This record gives sequence, structure tokens and C-alpha cells, in this order.
Amino acid sequence: MLVSLNIKNVVLIDQLTIIFKQGLCALTGETGAGKSILLDSLGLALGVRGQSGLIRRGEDQASVTATFQISKSHKAYDILSKADIEIDDDLLLMRRVLYQSGKSRAYINDQPVSIALLKQVGDSLVEIHGQFETQGLLNPATHRAMLDEYANIDDNLSIIWHEWKNQEIELYNLQEASTRARDNEEYLRASLDDLNKLSPVQGEEEELSNLRDRLKYRENMLEALSLASSILGAENDPVQKAWAELDKVSDKAGKDLEPAIAALSRASSEIEEASALINALSISLLESDADLEEIDDRLYALRLQARKHNCVVDDLPNILSDLNKQLAMIENGDEELLKQSMLCEKLKSKYIEKAEKISDKRKSTAQKLDRLVQKELIPLKLEKARFVTNIEPMDEVYWSAHGMDSVRFLISTNQGSELGAINKIASGGELARFILALKVVIAGSGSTHSFIFDEVDTGLGGATADAVGERLARLAKEKQVLVVTHSPQVAARASNHWIVSKSGKSQVKTDIILLVTREERREEIARMLAGADITLEARAAADKLLDTAA
Repeated sequence: MLVSLNIKNVVLIDQLTIIFKQGLCALTGETGAGKSILLDSLGLALGVRGQSGLIRRGEDQASVTATFQISKSHKAYDILSKADIEIDDDLLLMRRVLYQSGKSRAYINDQPVSIALLKQVGDSLVEIHGQFETQGLLNPATHRAMLDEYANIDDNLSIIWHEWKNQEIELYNLQEASTRARDNEEYLRASLDDLNKLSPVQGEEEELSNLRDRLKYRENMLEALSLASSILGAENDPVQKAWAELDKVSDKAGKDLEPAIAALSRASSEIEEASALINALSISLLESDADLEEIDDRLYALRLQARKHNCVVDDLPNILSDLNKQLAMIENGDEELLKQSMLCEKLKSKYIEKAEKISDKRKSTAQKLDRLVQKELIPLKLEKARFVTNIEPMDEVYWSAHGMDSVRFLISTNQGSELGAINKIASGGELARFILALKVVIAGSGSTHSFIFDEVDTGLGGATADAVGERLARLAKEKQVLVVTHSPQVAARASNHWIVSKSGKSQVKTDIILLVTREERREEIARMLAGADITLEARAAADKLLDTAA
């Protein structure tokens, strides 16, 4: 729900904070007092296009912050999660700053965001309905979602849809691979034959290169190894001599010589190990039957194949495996394609079965919805109007994760006239009442929790205005409802009532005052009934409206 709205330097408002509550919230006041400014301000915070003309005269910028309290399951969490914006608690701050240049900046929980993201989140939080602006219902693309939320249709179909489409992509890729393999069969077989003859091994290039270097400098290495071996095996080994001398006096020196003797022992062992390694390497070089020319030829062949396949030598074993798979596709491709095709058909059948059940549920729910909305239209002075949820099957090319149906809300406002798109048939006031009737029926569904109705009662009075107020109050039991109204019957139904007024002469500004007591509310409703000169009769009528609404 909308918790608060902080406005600074917007038209006639210098600075204003409104704390909203749950239930039906009414905003009343004389024409021109600034009620529309409040809606324009909230629109800014929700991502509606801003204009520099909204900035208060003499100021450089205007700002609006709307604070919402939302549950963890709210759609806004998913939107913000995808944008990597975290919500620490259940409060969401939507802020917009507008500059004289016409540019603006947007923030969510004090993190800079795009205007597009601000609007996307805003659309999930609030619906604004009025004489000239109506969200959702004007766009047929939203009708299916409204019906599905009312019917409590799960999203399992989406899982089946995506699995089916992913497997269709896999089938397409297999078909493409099979076609390419058949077109290049001669080349593939020749390439496979070359690599099979070569039998490349991973790491072979490095091993051959090292062996090549050793063979290339074998004589120099053997000479060095021989000299090193003779030095280490000489009779006048200083380590052995030192050890012998210390051993003569070890019994006289006690423990003092033990560390030195131990170190000489380790050195002697290390020398023996080094001597053994040198001798082994010498033997390996002497006994190696590797031929330098053969190694060069092998390296050349490996590198030639690597250039041919545009890869490094170590990738050749993988290329060989891939060529085998491509040829297997030619030889066994039809079987693989058949298996994949059967899997796609199985998933398609599963999708159709689930989609048909959803379609049946939509149709039965639509009948109930139409009947209940029709019932609500009569007291709203739309007794000759018709509301019909039109559900038609779509061609397969238009199927989606949501099913196979096209869902549209159609209306006619006069008896006997053709049904048509709601935004093309209904006038501004009629449209708002159609929406009110629909929202009252589906009040418990949908993630949007705050609704704003701007002068939904325009041109109505008496019993019809009272019917509008009664339905707004009923909707407010499930949702937060803000209504800008000139109707005393509607205002009397409010659980929270603010009056919007202008003050000041040299510098006019808009004020908003919460009416707390019954007497305050009675005076405002009496003003709405009688005008500037409030009579005893107007006060009595106001009392009656308040008593009826209680």
C-alpha cells in the first residue's frame, strides 16, 4: 500500500507530506484547489513522463518521494531482483527529481535507476483510473492476466511451454547439424582419415619439443653429465673427508658435533641421489632410439593439421572426437532426429492438454465474471450496458506460455448495439465505472494493492453517486483506494478524508488537511452539498449521509 507521499516544489506545493492509510481515502476540495497536483506528483514518483512546467515558480527543481509497504511475494520484488536492487525491509521508496531543463532522475531505495524501471515498478504498485487516464483495461494484452488472476490459474503451463520450446530448438540444431554433415560428408571422412592415421595425443607437442631439444644438444649434455658424474664420484670427496675427520673426535666432543655430522650425512645422501639421477639421464640419452628427423616430421604433421582445423595442437583429439560425432550423425542421424521429434511431439501434447484445461477454466470463470460485473453495472447507471469476456482460440503461431486463448473484455453501452473494445465504446466517465465494477468483482486477486480513482463520479448524483461510493468502500476492504471526488455521497463513505485547499495571496500555495472529527467531515460534506453558504439543512443532510455510510 501507499504509505506516504512527500512533495517539494511542485506547482502550488512548496513542501508537503501526506501519510496515507488503508481503506477508502477521499480527497475533496473546491475546483482549482490542487487535487490534480497531488495525482501529477504521485505520477512523477511512479515513472510518468514529467514536464518542467510542474516545477514551482522560482525553484530550480522539484522532487517527489512515494513510500510503499509491500509483501515479500509482491511482483515488485521480482522486478527489482532482476535489476540487482535489494529491498532490506518491506518499505519501498520511489523518488523522482525533475529539473528546469526537462531532465529528471529516478531512484528506488536511494539507488539510481532508469525512468523505465521506475515506471515498471510503479505500474505493479498502483493503478490510476479516471476520466482521461486508465491503466490496464485499455490494453487488451492485460485482460488475460486479469482473468487468470481472478480464476487463480497456476503457472505450470509456462514450465511445460519453455521445456517444449527448448527441445524444439534442440531439434532444429540437430537438423541443421545433420544437413551440414551430409553436405560436408566427403570432407569430413577425409579429415577423419587423416587424424585417425596421425592419432594425436594431448600434451604430445610439448613432450616432442622437449625431446627434440634434448636430442639436438645430446652431445653437449652427455659431456656435461659425464663431467658432473666424475666430479661427484672423485676419491677426494670433501664431504667424505670432513665426515671422516669429525668422526675421529666425535666421542670426545660429545653432542656438540652431532648437528655438523648430521648435516654432512644429509649432504652425502643428496650427492648420491644427484649422482644417480645424472647417471640415469646419461643412460637415457645413450640408449634413446628417437630420431631427430622423425620428431621434426611428427611435429610438422601435427601442426599442419592444427592449422587446417584452425586450432592448437592440443585440441586435435577433441577435433577427432567431433568429426566422429558428425559422421555418426550421418549414419545414425535419422534415428536421433526421430527420437528428438517424438520428444517434441510428446511435450506439445502435454502443453495442449494443460492449455485446454486452462481454457475450460477461463471460460467457466468468464461466465461467472460477466454475470457479476453485469450485476454491478445496474446501480452505476449502466443498466443498458453489457460486459462480455470474449475468449477465442488462437492459431498455433500465437500460442504462448500463457496458453492458446485470446482474451478480451468487450462492452456495449446501449441495448442492441454491437460489442466492441472497451476503450473505443465507453466515454471517460463510463469507462471509470466499468473499471470500478470489474475491480469490485475481482478485488481479492492481483498483486496491485493501491487504486486511484480520479473523479469517477463526475456527472453523477443521488442514488448513482451513492452506488459508486458503496462500491469504492467495498473495494477498499480488499485494497487501498484513493478517490478524488466532488460527490458528497462518495466522501461520506471514506474511512480517511482529506480536504485540499489554497492559501496565501502574494504567494499562493496548496494545503492538505486531514479531517479527524465527525464535525470536520460534516462541514466539508455540507459544503459539497450547499456550496460556500453552508445551511442547517446541508449539515443535516451531511449527517444523514455519514450515518448511512457508517
